[in-house]
Amino acid sequence: MPLFIENMTFKEQVAQLLNDSLAEKPGVFLIDLSFSDSYKIIVTLDGDKGVALQDCIDISRAIEPNLDREEHDFALEVASVGVGSPLKMVRQYKKNIGRTLIVKTKNETIEANLDNANDDFITLSWSAREPKKIGKGKETVQKQLQIPYTEIKEAVVTVNFN
Repeated sequence: MPLFIENMTFKEQVAQLLNDSLAEKPGVFLIDLSFSDSYKIIVTLDGDKGVALQDCIDISRAIEPNLDREEHDFALEVASVGVGSPLKMVRQYKKNIGRTLIVKTKNETIEANLDNANDDFITLSWSAREPKKIGKGKETVQKQLQIPYTEIKEAVVTVNFN
């Protein structure tokens, strides 16, 4: 039997049901909740250890039966964030420490290892070939850079199939 929440809009009802179901899964978190004009609800999730199919099923089952199809004919899609999708939340950066990212800022694009992520910035490290300080030729040097989240236009985890 659907749960009718008095004085709440359809979107508020969905958000409340989603938040309640996510509270029962502390390792899973919301990346995006969107609604189309035709009442298609799209829930995109991520998790500290990834998102299992069962997580998506559980979230869907927590939402769908509690909405009134008589009032709104809706479609519900619950999915995990895709491989190659840009990172949107600090929690996603933290879970990807140790992996290689491609980070775009206003001035440059860097492919580097994510060494650390806190609530304010990320720390990247990589090797670069630079001219020797003394003499001719180049040498490999280790670089490290801290980038505040406010300066990141896009960051994507690289996928390695080796």
